[in-house]
Amino acid sequence: MAELSEIRGAGLGLKRELLPQLMQQHGQPLLSQLQFVEIAPENWIEAGGKYAAELDWFAQRYPIACHGLCLSLGGPDPLSVKFLKQIKQFLTDFEIPLYTEHLSYCTDTSNGYIYDLLPIPFTEEAVQYVAQRIRQTQEILQRRIAVENTSFYVDSPISEMDEISFINAVLTEADCDLHLDINNVYVNSVNFGFDAYAFLDQIPAQRIVYGHLAGHLQVAPDLLVDTHGEAIIEPVWHLLKYAYNKLGVFPTLLERDSHIPPLPVLMTEVNRIAALQQPTRPSHTHPLQQVA
Repeated sequence: MAELSEIRGAGLGLKRELLPQLMQQHGQPLLSQLQFVEIAPENWIEAGGKYAAELDWFAQRYPIACHGLCLSLGGPDPLSVKFLKQIKQFLTDFEIPLYTEHLSYCTDTSNGYIYDLLPIPFTEEAVQYVAQRIRQTQEILQRRIAVENTSFYVDSPISEMDEISFINAVLTEADCDLHLDINNVYVNSVNFGFDAYAFLDQIPAQRIVYGHLAGHLQVAPDLLVDTHGEAIIEPVWHLLKYAYNKLGVFPTLLERDSHIPPLPVLMTEVNRIAALQQPTRPSHTHPLQQVA
């Protein structure tokens, strides 16, 4: 199966409705720039029969990254050790070394899922709390994980620092890696009026494992919603190019979760990612380490 070191270039989120098109076009010119795929393990852990066979087919042909949805690193309830052990076994079964999660929470005190990713207050107490949960996750999985910067829409009144300071504090305290979402940087910069380029200037390049790029919905001039259901707009493309120039080229994946167009349309954006990666600085490499 594919080694993590092969996660490079441009990737695409592996949605089940895309499976027949991707399998049919494998080895054809349409997919010549597709170098890795991403799955949400929650959508595949219990899969059997046809879907398990299809996932195995992809695991034999493409490097796979796992991007989690419901660990709730910032949530109030204890982490689910049972769930993390399921994740560990899943990663082992398909030889997937990379697991990332959102720097957010999605559970409440009733132990129920909110079905949304909510922001963690940017406080020193939250840094310590989330970092401890990340360390616990890494110990159970016996591997480093990466956390993704998320979009959010309401500022916490108790925050003591800005978003990038919080992210960097968590990365340092937890000694984990970063899954850099360029669209989320842009969305938050519009919604909260900060400089997206200055934000990227403060990113620790050595911690980036890979990036996300997606489209969003503009509700108002100062309100963007991260829907993953639209085409990527030019300012986000410009921000990605700046990130490559500033931080080095890192593997970057196109997310499209709704209003999914035919595969050739998606591949125009994947191909544009690949094209942006060519004339910029040397590729960013990230040595993934196992947790002792």
